[in-house]
Amino acid sequence: MSASSTFGLSNLSTTPNTAICEPKSNLTHSSSVTNNQNNQATEPELEPPVPKFKGSPQLSRWSRARSIRSGRKLDRPGHRTPTMDVDSPVHPAESVSTRSPPAVGCDADDDVEVTVGKSIYMVSDGTGWTVEHSVNAALGQFEHCLVDRGCPVNTHLFSGIDDVERLLEIVKQAAKEGAMLLYTLADPSMAESARQACKLWGVQSTDILGPITDAIASHLGVSPSGLPRGAPGRNFPLTEEYFRRIEAIEFTIKQDDGALPQNLHKADIILAGVSRTGKTPLSTYLAQKGYKVANVPIVMGIELPKALFEVNPEKVFGFTINPVVLQTIRRARAKSMGFDEEVRDNYSEMDYVREELEYAGRIFFSKSHLASN
Repeated sequence: MSASSTFGLSNLSTTPNTAICEPKSNLTHSSSVTNNQNNQATEPELEPPVPKFKGSPQLSRWSRARSIRSGRKLDRPGHRTPTMDVDSPVHPAESVSTRSPPAVGCDADDDVEVTVGKSIYMVSDGTGWTVEHSVNAALGQFEHCLVDRGCPVNTHLFSGIDDVERLLEIVKQAAKEGAMLLYTLADPSMAESARQACKLWGVQSTDILGPITDAIASHLGVSPSGLPRGAPGRNFPLTEEYFRRIEAIEFTIKQDDGALPQNLHKADIILAGVSRTGKTPLSTYLAQKGYKVANVPIVMGIELPKALFEVNPEKVFGFTINPVVLQTIRRARAKSMGFDEEVRDNYSEMDYVREELEYAGRIFFSKSHLASN
């Protein structure tokens, strides 16, 4: 059996946005004080109304909310973290006070409290890929805190911010919400505007792109363009590598799910495994890196193509998976595809899942050139 190779994948998962309802009008806060002399309760003191800031509808349209719910890894349905709803006015965290009634999530029971998290605004003049992934990488250092809900966090991405007016409105909103603002603005004047505005309104901020760009410019002795990726003024040459990636993607799409086995010898990588072991997603990922990938399903009762055993064994990889995980994936798949009950039971029944995995395992070990992953 050849030595198996490992490909690193970035598993980015997003959580659905959670809209936050206004506190119900029948929820009030009062306190009573017992008079020890006349044993009569005093009138409850009325709390001053908590100010609420209404965000601009334009700001809501510009934003694309990303929420990191602290309990998502533990699958705690009872906990909700408020996020910015792109279709409704923004209600910052200050509107939920420790002295006022708890806000209630729209999709939760009346007795479930909303955990208010601190907000991080991410601003980009491009797609926001750089700032979003940088923040996610940094938050990975606080998983011990996020998992036990010791420090819930809400992240909000604002992409395509290419003029000062929109930038200032976002900074104002960050000031109202007490949010931290992180930005990747290629235009030095925009970055300076963000820095000055944050200083003026007391917003904690960090320029993620600027210091790195300045350091590289100093090292190379060349001034940066100041244009975001994808800007009309930037022309990228169509290199040989670009066309190689395009060819790899086209090849991989055509070779999906065992199609065209006669072309297996043209593939750089061949993935084999039972249904729902992740062959297609990995194939697509590798294709974008320039690899021509073919994937071959292993199904009991269906003979594998002879070409699979005639290719270079070092580029063939067998996929296996925990049967419990596979059963969960197949159940969700069967439900989404609307399989009838009989087909669904056969497809995701544990005995069948184990039998299929054992069948694939026997193939991997009998055909010594399949490297199991």
